[in-house]
Amino acid sequence: LPMSSGRPPGGLGLLLRSLVIQGVWNYRTMLGAGFAFALLPTLKRVFADDPVALAQAIERHSEHFNAHPSLAPIALGAIARLETDGADSDTVRRFRTAVCGPLGGLGDTLVWATWLPLVAVCALVLYWFGVPGWGVALTFVAVYNLGHLGLRAWGLRLGLDSGRDVGARLTEADLGGVARRLQGLLALGLGALCGVLLASPEGLASIGPAWVGFGLFAFVVGLVGGHRAWRPAAVLTVVVIAWLGLWGRFS
Repeated sequence: LPMSSGRPPGGLGLLLRSLVIQGVWNYRTMLGAGFAFALLPTLKRVFADDPVALAQAIERHSEHFNAHPSLAPIALGAIARLETDGADSDTVRRFRTAVCGPLGGLGDTLVWATWLPLVAVCALVLYWFGVPGWGVALTFVAVYNLGHLGLRAWGLRLGLDSGRDVGARLTEADLGGVARRLQGLLALGLGALCGVLLASPEGLASIGPAWVGFGLFAFVVGLVGGHRAWRPAAVLTVVVIAWLGLWGRFS
């Protein structure tokens, strides 16, 4: 079989095809068929002179595969590298199975539980600052897509460069730490929105700089030391929210 070393060609094609990896999602193979579709141009180059091996490779990569779609390009790139370097089918299959869980859990935390709500909250903050609705919608779409498309492109390059060593490179990237830092910003934005909804129906512009400063101070205190006193802080928060709600209801 014609094999070559180094990064496989066709990275842009892999990236574009990865955007539709969920196109034929099903309960039996999950992303398997989409994974094989995204990898197909690479497989055709690797097994150009052996149609039987090509058919076996397509069948192998159509098997069950379940990971977060925004991090699936990491697996696509790494496996494209393995196939190009001539790794045996058992090694490729074991590697493909091993990366499913980590890429699924990490992607859920980083994208669904952090990036998506963070961008949504930021868009709502813009709305309360008086930005028109169409501007808020365009900002949300642009920022969210910039984030997840950039993550896909970075992940594909990481996989293509690393091959079977992608796990160590992914650990060095510390995407979990990135998610935790973004979650701090999410908490700040969500707290600002809650304060606005409870105390000022006219938006952030009307609550005054003193309350903004107090809110930022409370956020920093909670971020630094909240884990030491979360129970009393939670009780105090519930009491304050209830009081503000009743005050707004009956005032």
